[in-house]
Amino acid sequence: MIHVRWNNQLADAPVWQGEISNRSGKEKIAQEVSRLVREGDVIGVGSGSTAYLALEQIADRVKEEGLTITGIPTSKEAEMNCAYFGIPTASLIQARPDWGFDGADEADDRKRLIKGRGGALLAEKLVMASSPKTYILVDDSKYVTELGAKLPVPIEVDPRAIHLVETKLEEFPIRSVTLRMAAGKDGPVITEAGNVLLDVEFITIEDDLEKALGAIPGVMETGLFIGYSVEFLTI
Repeated sequence: MIHVRWNNQLADAPVWQGEISNRSGKEKIAQEVSRLVREGDVIGVGSGSTAYLALEQIADRVKEEGLTITGIPTSKEAEMNCAYFGIPTASLIQARPDWGFDGADEADDRKRLIKGRGGALLAEKLVMASSPKTYILVDDSKYVTELGAKLPVPIEVDPRAIHLVETKLEEFPIRSVTLRMAAGKDGPVITEAGNVLLDVEFITIEDDLEKALGAIPGVMETGLFIGYSVEFLTI
């Protein structure tokens, strides 16, 4: 099948804004990820600066070696970057990932994660849960001795349920609950699934917390990633 590329400014640039901190270190991880690619792989493609650099390196290998791969993006950012780099994409309805790569906001020594500061936690978890293994690309700043020590846990909520969910959260060991507000628009952040985000500071995070939060009516997903098959690639 022959595809004709769009000839316009937005199609001719990757979806990334701003400087990439610790770029040299992140590029080393990106190269490590690119070496994992094999012909015919279906790969879960994460979001964030290190994932973007990894996708760039993977695209170079695809071009140089004539590889055929498919990406399953976890966000619109990842989807648009796959298009820019010429990597075909599929949905989870069409294919299952052989493996995936993504970043994390916090990680502890038990391979428990907090993700979702970018607002794509639902798709990220669907792809991770579907993948036999996900490589988590992190630097030392993301490691914590106690999960939730630095950042709140994002909870994706049906907008109709924000008051119900906040009331139910009072039964948990929390410090605060905040509705995440948008920086570039009026009102709250709206996720790609049309939901809002509550950022919740927990006093403690036990292994069963993810399941307990998911049982609250109106909670669509949480930023707790506990018990998934992950391997850390660290700068």
